[in-house]
Amino acid sequence: MDTIRVEYHGPPGPPVETRGDRKPPGGGKPRRRSLHLRLVRWVLLAVLLAVLPFVLLIRGGVFAYNAWGLGAWLSLGLSATATMLLLALYAWAVSRRIGAGEGLRKLLTRAAAALAAAYVTWSLVFIAGANVKSEEVRAEYVALHPLLRVAASAVFLADPGAVITDAGRTPDFYRRMGLSANETSLHFRQDDGFVHALDLRTFGRPEWRNQAVALAFRAMGFHALRHVGTADRLGSESRQEIF
Repeated sequence: MDTIRVEYHGPPGPPVETRGDRKPPGGGKPRRRSLHLRLVRWVLLAVLLAVLPFVLLIRGGVFAYNAWGLGAWLSLGLSATATMLLLALYAWAVSRRIGAGEGLRKLLTRAAAALAAAYVTWSLVFIAGANVKSEEVRAEYVALHPLLRVAASAVFLADPGAVITDAGRTPDFYRRMGLSANETSLHFRQDDGFVHALDLRTFGRPEWRNQAVALAFRAMGFHALRHVGTADRLGSESRQEIF
């Protein structure tokens, strides 16, 4: 007599993977994409942290000068103090992150604040010879408004090839050029004793650089105008005026 044999071996177990079937946890592409995104975020954060002190120093000073009516030196002093505190905060956060002791933490915060003060002082009194057209223009640099000097110094850090072609002027300057003096020009000393405008060379430079410099000054709260016709008579060079 024929019979049918039925056997039960329990529920089926999980399939056995071979070495060729195994995949890296999470997949290779998503992991690389996540790493790239993290890298981009870190770069953007680093750029933001590097730019923020300059924004606070210059844009903050211009805001205090225009909106609150504070004097030139008081506006700069206020924004410089705020920048010193910000850099001290940076140093404190970094020293805490690396587990520095209290003594080292104080040293780093004070050094950061001193660095901000040193930069402001340096930008007020010094300009490299490569960033001015002549020694005459270099001598006029200290007559510029303090906030304009600090802003120009920041631009020169990003664009070492930028050149100031003109700053302070006198009526005799226009007479020597055969032009009538413009008494409303911000190149003359204003009521606060400072010159409120400077000219930058644009001739022989890539247009994207000229546009970037103008954009930088505008972002810091200044105005930027492009001149061509008059500049040809004053030195055969295009220029843009910052005020």
